[in-house]
Amino acid sequence: MKRMFLLAGALATVTATAACGGGSSMNSNGAAEPVAVTETSPGATPTTESSPMTSPMTTASPFGTACAAIPSSGPGSSQAMAGDPVVTAASNNPQLSTFVEAVKKAGLADTLNSSKALTVFAPDNEAFAAVPREQLDKILANKQELTKILKYHVVDGRLTPEQLEASQPVSLEGGKLHVKGSGQDFTVNGAKVVCGNIQTSNATVYMIDKVLMPPS
Repeated sequence: MKRMFLLAGALATVTATAACGGGSSMNSNGAAEPVAVTETSPGATPTTESSPMTSPMTTASPFGTACAAIPSSGPGSSQAMAGDPVVTAASNNPQLSTFVEAVKKAGLADTLNSSKALTVFAPDNEAFAAVPREQLDKILANKQELTKILKYHVVDGRLTPEQLEASQPVSLEGGKLHVKGSGQDFTVNGAKVVCGNIQTSNATVYMIDKVLMPPS
């Protein structure tokens, strides 16, 4: 009789455990099998490989015929320039060596590099070469005049191509710049943008094919 009570008690225990989902199941032979239990932290959101949490980033590319001369890798590449302040970035662009030389002669390198947000219309080497040599040497030798000319190429704040359309931004020199065009075709005071929307860490650069002269 005592054995029958013990057997009945064991069966009752097995039945109750299975009904409550207590971590086991019965196989075809009636034996208990362990059931895997996955613990989830309270408040946690389950994720799957098919739907990862991502934060996509988009970066507009430079445009224009002269952009082809920008190195695809190394310090002068678009990716590297985006991590450097504007004068440092320009110094690694072989098309802007004369512009960088002029900026340094004017003592503006630190000022431009430390600014928070700028738009720079940077004449390329061919633009400076188009200036008569005697006139260019005279400008480079006159720090006050050189500073005035270079500031006329710089605008406070970063202008996207969309913001640039038909705008008349005021330069750091104080004079207005007259922009015409849209999309990827712009002129600034008649100078053509040959490579636009170049990103540096603190400025957006538009390379132009002429040196701009501020209004007298």
